[in-house]
Amino acid sequence: MQLLKKIIIAILTIESRLIIKKYKPFVIAVTGSVGKTATKDAIFCALSSTGFVRKSEKSLNSEFGLPLTIIGVPTAWRSVSGWMENIKAGARLILKRVKYPEILVLEIGADHPGDIRRVTKWLHPNITVMTKVGDKPVHVEFFKSPADVFEEKSYLARAVKKSGSLVLFADEPKIVALGEDLKSDVKKELSLFTFGFSDLATIKGTDYIVIYEDRNGQKVPTGFSFIIKINDGDEQINFPVVVRGVIGNTFMYPILAGIAVARVKGLAIEKAIENISKYEAPKGRMNIIAGKNNSILIDDTYNSSPDAVTAALETLKSLESTSKKIAVLGDMMELGTYSAGEHRNIGKIIQYSANKLVTVGPRAQAIADEAIANGMIKENVSSYSSSIEAGEALSGMVTAGDIVLIKGSQSVRMERITKALMADPFQAEKILVRQEKEWLEKK
Repeated sequence: MQLLKKIIIAILTIESRLIIKKYKPFVIAVTGSVGKTATKDAIFCALSSTGFVRKSEKSLNSEFGLPLTIIGVPTAWRSVSGWMENIKAGARLILKRVKYPEILVLEIGADHPGDIRRVTKWLHPNITVMTKVGDKPVHVEFFKSPADVFEEKSYLARAVKKSGSLVLFADEPKIVALGEDLKSDVKKELSLFTFGFSDLATIKGTDYIVIYEDRNGQKVPTGFSFIIKINDGDEQINFPVVVRGVIGNTFMYPILAGIAVARVKGLAIEKAIENISKYEAPKGRMNIIAGKNNSILIDDTYNSSPDAVTAALETLKSLESTSKKIAVLGDMMELGTYSAGEHRNIGKIIQYSANKLVTVGPRAQAIADEAIANGMIKENVSSYSSSIEAGEALSGMVTAGDIVLIKGSQSVRMERITKALMADPFQAEKILVRQEKEWLEKK
């Protein structure tokens, strides 16, 4: 099976290279450790009025995902015949002249050393976007250190075309330094744009405010607003933005990146912001969902990392509530030797954000233990081995006005808890991650 997988990847990659060479689309490549999918979606949204634009679907950013996006076909999971059809679709694009996207927005990840470097041997983006990488370990299991993760991500910035553009996260000095270093390369004519909360950012986000609605006397968060400040020479231009259905100031970053890319493409800022107003956050990323017993769910179940958990807890801490705040946290995977320490670090800060803590999985047990050691009342902490057990327990725990944050790595399947707590679980297929048949059949 592994041999067949390698053969299919090789064929799809060759086809992708030929397709790029033939159709010459404008390529926007997104990498980083935090917020890649949300950023890719925001860029797609900002450019949606500019012509035929295609983006990576969901979080398809792997050795399979990149060719699938370029060819424009879905994953075939374990179906050999399905993969054969995908290969045929790639061949048709090569042998015939068909209408092909003018712009590709590609999400590119790295699980192992060399993942991005191999891609950059044949893919040279017109624009490379780099989101936060961070100093805390993220997906570092197969790397020697977080520094090696950053180095792998940096290959995509280095691969940008000679006259291309870099759109980089401004709040991380090493990313800004990478951009300045690449811009000074006399062999290239790069333009450099930055986004973030830093005063030095080309596209800056500020004045984040949570939007609440009154529902039966209960204040319910429904989204947020903020101001985009664009540094245009000596002039600074401000634009208000409203985002519905998600929460957390970190969601400003994808929108800022989307506006920055639109600016590189020459789209009027007013039009880009109008497009962004239709932005819908990816499933499982700080989505606000109505919970049973008039509770409020913050569904952040797509994946997890130390930085992302910390940010989610800060958001939970900031929300107004007349009832309990419950943090439901699952294992953080792919941390290698950093795993135990990073789980304990989360346990040290949890009491400042939540009244109750529920953990799921053997690694997350360290969060619970450390929370109790740091003063959280033992009766307010509970741990479960699976998301199914935790969902059943929480169903009898939540009451009106409770705000429940649910977060964990993909393999822990924390979306099962969200489904168990939803006011209308029949909406799960529409609004939750991993509701495809292939996922639902997994244990």
